[in-house]
Amino acid sequence: MAAPPTRPVIKLNGHGFTLPEGFTIELAAAPPVVLRPVAAAFDDAGRLYVTEASGTNDPVQKQLAEKPHRLFRLKDEDGDGRFELSNVFAEKLMLPQGVMTLGGSVYVGNPPVITKLTETAGSGKGDRRETWFDGKTLTGCANDLHGPYRGPDGWIYWTKGAFAKQDYTLPNGKPWSTRASHIFRARPDGTGIEPVMTGGMDNPVDVVFTPSGERIFTTTFFQHPGGGHRDGLIHAVYGGVYGKDHDPVNAHPWTGPDLMPVLTHLGAAAPCGLHRYESSALGADYKDNLFACCFNMHKVTRHVLIPDGATYRTKDEDFLVSDNIDFHPTDVIEDADGSLLVVDTGGWYKLCCPTSQFPKPDVFGAIYRVRKIGAEREADPLGNTIAWDKRGPAELVSLLGAARPVVRRRAVEALGAKGEAAIPELKNTVGKSPSVEARRNALWAAARIPGGAAIAQTALKDTDDSVRQVALHVISLHRDKSAVPGLFDILKTGSAHNKRAAAEALGRLGDKAAVSALLAAIAEPTDRVLRHSLIYALIETGDADGTAAGLKSLSLAVRRAAMIALDQMGRSPGVEAVAKELTAADPETRDVARWIVGRHPEWADALATHFRALLTLDNQKETGDASSDLTLQMARFARAKSIQTLLAERVKDGVLPVQARQAALRACGLAGLKEPPAEWYAAVATAARDENPDLVRTAIELARTLPAPKSPPEGYADALAGGVRNEKLPVEVRFQALALKPGGVGTLDAGVFDQLTAALHRDKPVPVRSAAADVLAKASLTDAQLLALTAHLKTTGPMELDRLLEPFARGTDEKAGLALLEALKNSPLRAGLRIDMLKPRLVKYNEVVHEAAGELYTVLNADVVAQAEKLNTLVAHINKYPGDVRRGQAVFRGTKATCLTCHAVGYIGGNVGPDLTKIGGVRTERDLLEAIVFPSASFVRSYEPVKVTTLDGKVFSGILKKDAPDELVLTISATETVRVARADVDAVTPGTVSVMPSGLDQQLSPQELADLVAFLKACK
Repeated sequence: MAAPPTRPVIKLNGHGFTLPEGFTIELAAAPPVVLRPVAAAFDDAGRLYVTEASGTNDPVQKQLAEKPHRLFRLKDEDGDGRFELSNVFAEKLMLPQGVMTLGGSVYVGNPPVITKLTETAGSGKGDRRETWFDGKTLTGCANDLHGPYRGPDGWIYWTKGAFAKQDYTLPNGKPWSTRASHIFRARPDGTGIEPVMTGGMDNPVDVVFTPSGERIFTTTFFQHPGGGHRDGLIHAVYGGVYGKDHDPVNAHPWTGPDLMPVLTHLGAAAPCGLHRYESSALGADYKDNLFACCFNMHKVTRHVLIPDGATYRTKDEDFLVSDNIDFHPTDVIEDADGSLLVVDTGGWYKLCCPTSQFPKPDVFGAIYRVRKIGAEREADPLGNTIAWDKRGPAELVSLLGAARPVVRRRAVEALGAKGEAAIPELKNTVGKSPSVEARRNALWAAARIPGGAAIAQTALKDTDDSVRQVALHVISLHRDKSAVPGLFDILKTGSAHNKRAAAEALGRLGDKAAVSALLAAIAEPTDRVLRHSLIYALIETGDADGTAAGLKSLSLAVRRAAMIALDQMGRSPGVEAVAKELTAADPETRDVARWIVGRHPEWADALATHFRALLTLDNQKETGDASSDLTLQMARFARAKSIQTLLAERVKDGVLPVQARQAALRACGLAGLKEPPAEWYAAVATAARDENPDLVRTAIELARTLPAPKSPPEGYADALAGGVRNEKLPVEVRFQALALKPGGVGTLDAGVFDQLTAALHRDKPVPVRSAAADVLAKASLTDAQLLALTAHLKTTGPMELDRLLEPFARGTDEKAGLALLEALKNSPLRAGLRIDMLKPRLVKYNEVVHEAAGELYTVLNADVVAQAEKLNTLVAHINKYPGDVRRGQAVFRGTKATCLTCHAVGYIGGNVGPDLTKIGGVRTERDLLEAIVFPSASFVRSYEPVKVTTLDGKVFSGILKKDAPDELVLTISATETVRVARADVDAVTPGTVSVMPSGLDQQLSPQELADLVAFLKACK
């Protein structure tokens, strides 16, 4: 985001606003006219419809039952730009997610439905209520639906978020189910529903259209947070599969190994409202710019679209910024006079929003108007003096190029309503009007008329690229088969944008005659977006035989496209055709082949020979990285007996380079088999006895990953024991080897016990502390050793506490039990201790211990009550003694807080918890402090803890990293991940305890806390 020059601050309504030079801001509506506005839309009469939240953050099912939200209609009675009159147009609405006016009715998105409201007999209310669309799903954040939005083609668009399954019947009559996110569209009568975009993002929100009909939308989580990226803008190309990489998107056709590219990165902005500016009242250079509301960042951003190949890039800058943390813009729209209205919803919203730590329903919002100082005002911007009902087609087409956006839009709708009677004039306008605007709008009007799409064919030779683009969209929308010759011409000679739209149209037509033309176009230089549309068109034609001809092409691009299209249309390109490309010199071709191979576990036996060849002396560079494609491919096929044997052989082969043997070991670990073959354990033993410490370390790491062997092979225990004595290994690896002892760790001699307890100190590196805690958790400690261990609870870190309680569960000694309770009572870790964590560990102790435990439980409950007071005290300290950013960075990276183990700043750090690169831009100091001290008070989206209970009674708590049909993967700590087969799962329920440990405020001094908060606040 470009940093704007220093701007003057405009004080208004408790905010300090900054705007570009030459702009001003004023109140358009404030309490009591509006209290908590969310979204807004004008009707043709200039009346403003505003959805208003009640201020509740109740669970969505309760809101669905009560429907406490409303829709207001506002009117500017005296024309001064401020809305004085307000009346309730509709009540009993679910959480509002969008509003649109069309044809005299108002459409409101209130999940799971879009409600159509129509006023009858001058009642002043939307008294005729119809369910226009019912998605039939409602998840916890109510992001199942946003919209609706009026497309320039006359269709209605809306978005699906969340990942609940929805079922549809497509226009071709086929049933279709999806869990993914989408942009949908349908005719105004609700028929013809179809998806135009697929994604793995959590929350696609607002959709706008360029003058040529391209779709741009705002969304959260189009990627897993990292490097300061998360949310932003996407150019939604037809058939595209966009991020994030999430299991629901795998059920839809891809056009390559990678997701489609994003348009603009905005960080953790929670972008929502989006508008494409149509007027020139703000200045000629603002026309067709995008304005996006950034809920978390208290600002509206400006984005200039610049054509770039078959898509766009953007030039970005802040437009309107508030210094008030309760300024949360949710919508931005354009008034008829060209001014911008910005809807600020206020401080009420907290549901599924970690930025809003505390709901503030008493902090009301407002609607602001942004103007260009000195901008000329049209006398009749709405076209109210025009006798619309009396105008014929010839008069209406003269308005298609009007300077007033509302007049242009009304003319398009009026001509569409005229039906076939308007076609001659529309055709004449397309062919003869000197106005590009008029020619485009004539095509959009024709798109509304049955048979009107034929007009678009005449525009395929228009001199203007954007007019041709509109024509292509109209042909594509209506599947006009008579346009095929013109589409072939565009595919050969058009611009990148035009070629892409022509390919979309050919694919939607399903004409097999197009396959050779599409393959020829792929042979020409293309970018990712154009290549997508060409390949997707091949998939939609369904012509497997014609597409297979591309496998023999001399063009690498054509061979890649043919492999992808055949695979995605359900007609395999064949293992032989793909396998020969696995070793291609071209890296892109290799990537495509490996991706396709990974989708076909049934090819395992045929590919074993190929993998054997790669794990040779000549392919060392392919095998060094644990996440290399080769390792992942072998892991994916490891359920096949031939691959299992191959991996074991490669590990045992002492002639191979160490990197190749390590690749085979890692593939065994990544396979995630519930019952690995016996030969793998034998291979681990062989590697653990090797002289190379790197190989030994990898073998021990694998032994930790694999389930304990039911019948360990001969020499297995001795091989792992050798790792304990191997002084060439890091100390944590030696501890890990000790924890792997078959039959359990057993007793510990005094020397080993002292080594382990010394390694528990919070100043020790996390891997060392964690490995030591693992061993002690599994060991059979004597009463004396349990007593000695209690002394170390005062100096260890919070991440190890739960495991260090485990050996006490096997004890019964009263002295050890009392010492444990005393140590916990006086330990700085007490704030992170929960009753449900301690109580099961004391079951075997006598009544004396239980009575002492009761006293501690009382103290722990009292701690909960004291949390608010404690937070206030810490805030007061920080206010009095501000932190230092540089010292805070040292705390963040240090061994006390171990923040870097789980969180990244920039590209450095872990990925267990949220990326903190730009956290300071979306959180206040108090928010940051609460998250550190009380991490379980609220959870960041996509990092909510879950509790997985298995059929045999085991319980795992952690962050769900993978939710696939065959398994769940949970991150349960900074160093541990667990895989649970889907068949073994009894229940998955929301968790209440964060993976981030409590008690960090006890590990850090008040000044260190202040420094840490200062550092995090500086991360913007």
